[in-house]
Amino acid sequence: MEHKMKLYEEPFREIQSGKKTVEIRLYDLKRRKLKEEDTIEFTKLPVEDEKLTVKIKKLCTYPTFREMFEDIPAEKFGIVDNNIEKRVKSIHTLYSPPREQEWGSLAIEIELLFS
Repeated sequence: MEHKMKLYEEPFREIQSGKKTVEIRLYDLKRRKLKEEDTIEFTKLPVEDEKLTVKIKKLCTYPTFREMFEDIPAEKFGIVDNNIEKRVKSIHTLYSPPREQEWGSLAIEIELLFS
């Protein structure tokens, strides 16, 4: 099954270059439909003029983003700075703490197929 998601330019480029092999999302209703071996077509924001396709290798859920960041090496997220506090603060600008508490977090391990 193919799923569609959007990414801002920096994470899009990191996946495209092979540096980023784990995408982070809230484990909401849309993400609960994901299965290993499914594909995701990412569209680059804001212009939506480029796409890339990845295959889901593994799905890992965590109660919080902090637990995810403590478990998965930073380089898999395409991150050089492993300051967990900064990473948690940054992800909370996208997904608020109440939403994180309601849904939990999802690490999607991916493999680039088409760019």
